[in-house]
Amino acid sequence: MSSSGLELIVLLLAVGKNKRLSKGKKGLKKKVVDPFTRKDWYDIKAPSMFEVRQAGKTLVNRTQGLRNANDSLDGRVVELSLGDLSKDESRSFRKIQLKVDEIQGKNCLTNFYGMDMTTDKLRSMVKKWQSLIEAFVDVKTTDGYLVRIFVVAFTARRRNQVKKTTYAQAAQIRQIRKKMFEILNEETAVCDLKELVAKVTSSASASAQDSIAVRIEKACHGIYPLQNTYTRKVKILKAPKFDVSALLALHGGASAGDADVGAKINKEFVEPPILASV
Repeated sequence: MSSSGLELIVLLLAVGKNKRLSKGKKGLKKKVVDPFTRKDWYDIKAPSMFEVRQAGKTLVNRTQGLRNANDSLDGRVVELSLGDLSKDESRSFRKIQLKVDEIQGKNCLTNFYGMDMTTDKLRSMVKKWQSLIEAFVDVKTTDGYLVRIFVVAFTARRRNQVKKTTYAQAAQIRQIRKKMFEILNEETAVCDLKELVAKVTSSASASAQDSIAVRIEKACHGIYPLQNTYTRKVKILKAPKFDVSALLALHGGASAGDADVGAKINKEFVEPPILASV
């Protein structure tokens, strides 16, 4: 038997064992579709408590069949820098979380969801030879939000101090922590969420400390000098029942979108003339 005949028999046997050889390579006919062609861009609108209202953009799959784009956007949480929202780079170490609560056209209306501090800022304050004092308290705002606020402070050197370390005694730490609880409860007892966010995101000193932290630092100076006092974190534990009108008021109007205003309609009715014949 010739070599060409042997090659034909081997090929037929190979095709019989592996059925994929007769069909060709798998996946060649699959059409490659760019996933971005079925997505839409939506604008993220920050509430009026921040200076920059156009916070950014987000992507979502276009409405198709039973899958609605608004359902995918509702409840989405975005994290932004306070430096970008306030046009103040000195406050860029704070991270603001905004939650999408309502969608109007291509605009996502958000509400405050939480605040945190960047890791590099927090680690730059932690040093040797000093005491770290932390406290947190749960407060309820006048508009029904249950909020947990965390405060952090570090002991500082006294004037003309010779001693290397600045460790506070346990009794002094308890007194400072008690003073923190009192000031936090006083500052947050009679304010709504908007006023609370304004207090914890304010810049009341050269090192961009918030107003609550500055007050704590001054009040505790007689117990032990403090430095690098900040409201470290804010968490919303429980929110009231969703109210669209309250959210729209927080965004400063009935609609947060840049909708075109139509021309005024002339409401004067003019009766048509009587026809001579029909």
